[in-house]
Amino acid sequence: MTNFKSYLAPATLDEAVDQLNQGNVTVLAGGSDLMLRVGAGNYDPSHTLMNILKINELRNISFEDNEVQIGTLTTITEIREDPELSIKMPLLGQAADQFASMQIRNVGTIGGNICNASPAGDMLVPLLLLDAAVELARQSDDGVASRRVALKDFFVGPGKTQCQSNELLTRVSIPFSKQGFRARFYKFGTRPALDISTVSIGIGGIFNNGYLQAPRVAFGAVAPVPFMALKTMKAIEQSPLDSERIKEIAEIARDEIKPIDDVRATAWYRKQLVHNLTIKVLSDVTDA
Repeated sequence: MTNFKSYLAPATLDEAVDQLNQGNVTVLAGGSDLMLRVGAGNYDPSHTLMNILKINELRNISFEDNEVQIGTLTTITEIREDPELSIKMPLLGQAADQFASMQIRNVGTIGGNICNASPAGDMLVPLLLLDAAVELARQSDDGVASRRVALKDFFVGPGKTQCQSNELLTRVSIPFSKQGFRARFYKFGTRPALDISTVSIGIGGIFNNGYLQAPRVAFGAVAPVPFMALKTMKAIEQSPLDSERIKEIAEIARDEIKPIDDVRATAWYRKQLVHNLTIKVLSDVTDA
């Protein structure tokens, strides 16, 4: 690929975390983000390049009693096409369908999309909406140890996460939603399925007698990290959702975000998009 110090391809998680514990490792999974970094010269040639694609235990989708677990090497295509997942968590398939091109979906992994920590990461808003958590593995005296971090707490800045240099993200855990939960995800871009998001939004909850109960709202590409919009969520809970109230909530959402000017859009434009998309998506959720 380029002038990395050395190359390794461990076959087990034990081998991978042992190598991470030695330091100076760059992890390769699907490579769709890493290739861009290398092309831009944004890599450390003193690092060992560690390809984890041979670790089969990290590529699976399993359904436990209370949650779905998705291995870090599971591709976006596998998420999009899993029949049981499409029934139990249709929001993930909806988001995966808007993820880049078919070629990128075939190699891009859920773990890579999370660890890349882009504010505009396509799967991050729906995962936040579904209250996902990640599991991080590391070497310990007793073998492989792990810890779980809620995704809402995982991102600390653009391209930065709570994953330490000696840790590997091994799986994503998503609790089953309560009965009656409905959600929508919308990504806006010049070519939504192919371009990096200008804005992404997800809204969900249990709609009952005009109220959206236990609401969840997440935004992407409008702050340093994708985030849960707590002020907007509180506003949704307070009163029934008629058309006028939805417009008021859209104004709260517009004021809650902290966008920047960049090559895709100005901060002002993103604020207007969030206002208009909040009306659209919240109306879709309550009309479903």
